Amino acid sequence: MPRKRHAPEEIVAKLRQVEVLTAQGRPVAEAIRSIGVTEVTFYRWRTEYGGLKGDQVKRLKELEAENARLRRAVSDLTLDKMILAEAAKGKLISPARRRDCVDRVVSKLGVTERRACLVLGQHRSTQRKVPMRPDDEAALTADIVALAVQYGRYGYRRIAALLRSAGWAVNLKRVERIWRREGLKVPQKQPKRGRLWFNDGSCLRLRPERPNHVWSYDFVEDRTHDGRKFRMLNVIDEFTRECIAIRIGRRLRSTDVIDVLSDLFVLRGAPGHIRSDNGPEFAAKAVREWIVAVGSRTAFIEPGSPWENGYCESFNARLRDELLNGEIFYSLAEAKAVIEGWRRHYNAVRPHSALGYRPPAPEVALWPAAQPRPAPPATPTIASAPLMN
Repeated sequence: MPRKRHAPEEIVAKLRQVEVLTAQGRPVAEAIRSIGVTEVTFYRWRTEYGGLKGDQVKRLKELEAENARLRRAVSDLTLDKMILAEAAKGKLISPARRRDCVDRVVSKLGVTERRACLVLGQHRSTQRKVPMRPDDEAALTADIVALAVQYGRYGYRRIAALLRSAGWAVNLKRVERIWRREGLKVPQKQPKRGRLWFNDGSCLRLRPERPNHVWSYDFVEDRTHDGRKFRMLNVIDEFTRECIAIRIGRRLRSTDVIDVLSDLFVLRGAPGHIRSDNGPEFAAKAVREWIVAVGSRTAFIEPGSPWENGYCESFNARLRDELLNGEIFYSLAEAKAVIEGWRRHYNAVRPHSALGYRPPAPEVALWPAAQPRPAPPATPTIASAPLMN
């Protein structure tokens, strides 16, 4: 028969019963036997609860419960602190990183998975869900890394546009996730430029409205490996963002400007306006008279206001950031070949953010107007669609 466990109130009541019986003159041993316990138990009770009353015992129980609750709270806080100290440094943003931290905390500290998920902010269903990676994850990651190595100044948005152009059916969020997982980034953010319009919407400058409406040109300087300087004359169409030409030479004067423009006017026609700064090569009397004579108009920006020629300044920044800062030219001929190759890539391949991540002038293989065709078969067949490169 299991022994009965007495509550503190019952113990105090039995002790008071013994006190009353002994006060009536009954022997202590007889009084102890009357409460149904041994003398050892009685003296142990008297040592622990002697002199207490019923309300005091109740208060003692409340204090013991409060003390136990405080001990558990301190223990929980200490355990939470240990879990957070064991977790990875920094913010646990991704569910995969939280999952790894929960597994490490559970294995090292021996806490339950429920406790670790509560402290680290991980939902238990997310923790228990087995991540399923697509079959093409490794191939896509390899292509992203290869494009990032090839185009070191491109962010994940342009990389995603290049992937879609190559045939990948991938969205931007997946590319961004792989990009961040592989630790890829583009340093040195470009500074912000001033606005080109007032708050009421009125323009500060002539805005291009169609292709061949406004061209802009400017000079960029660089040096070959031997320290000698060379100049580049960049001509762009502001509406399509296409780089029409880059003329390279050790020295470029107003006659070279006329020579470049004359070739472009023959190939593309004369634009409505040509924008430039007030450099001596652009403001020369011969250049202005020649431009007016072929039916175009000049649009000079204000002195000290390069943001008014923002399209060309932006192109110059891309040219320097993506090519000139990372290339060593050992000769002028090498510089001409490499820069011309980059210009073709810029026009035909490189995604442009202002054009919806499409290149300014993609290369398209035109379908021939007339080709020698075989004789028609006896039974009609479905013609194959032309392939566009």
